Amino acid sequence: MSNLAISKTPSRLDALFEQLEPAKARVIFAVDATASRQPTWDMAAKLTAEMFKAATVDGGLAVQLVYYRGEKECVASRWLSDPGALAAVMSGVMCKAGLTQIGRVLGHVHAENQRGKLAAVVFVSDACEENPMDLFAAARKLGVPVFMFQEGDDPEIAAIYRQIAEITGGASCEFDAGAAARLADLLKAVAAFATGGRKALAAERTEAARLLLSQIK
Repeated sequence: MSNLAISKTPSRLDALFEQLEPAKARVIFAVDATASRQPTWDMAAKLTAEMFKAATVDGGLAVQLVYYRGEKECVASRWLSDPGALAAVMSGVMCKAGLTQIGRVLGHVHAENQRGKLAAVVFVSDACEENPMDLFAAARKLGVPVFMFQEGDDPEIAAIYRQIAEITGGASCEFDAGAAARLADLLKAVAAFATGGRKALAAERTEAARLLLSQIK
């Protein structure tokens, strides 16, 4: 990630894992782990593992968890192809008070996409405390569809997330703390898109899939 220190498994280990595993669709799952997200963190962790498990059965998915929290802490896991490993990583994360670091995540996405093509990015957060113009500029460099899932219904945040999604050819949607099923459907729809494109997304035949499909360029 440009101009920042990000914790991740050394690249030589990633190369080894890639040799041992067949090529899979690569998805970055980026999560806001600041204090406001603590009430729904466990739900997100469980649903992400379920999404990953379903995608593995349907054709294969490699997921990298990226989260930020506290004072400029931004962490990226190695690429994971086992649902249990992803769940274990997420279960070990505790939310900490801090500002959003969306720009740093987008910078990391750009760097990872240069190393190997990404199928999609999922981003889950409830806030934005950065300059939107800077985020839009970063989004234009990605070449990766970003799916922005907003917890809550703040219209200003929704507008920023929607613009990032539109710039990247992704989609945006809101969910609330009690809508576990909705978030689960959204994550499964992204997994379908990542592994099989628009055709696979259309085959999902869920409200979430139709919503995302209507926005994807």
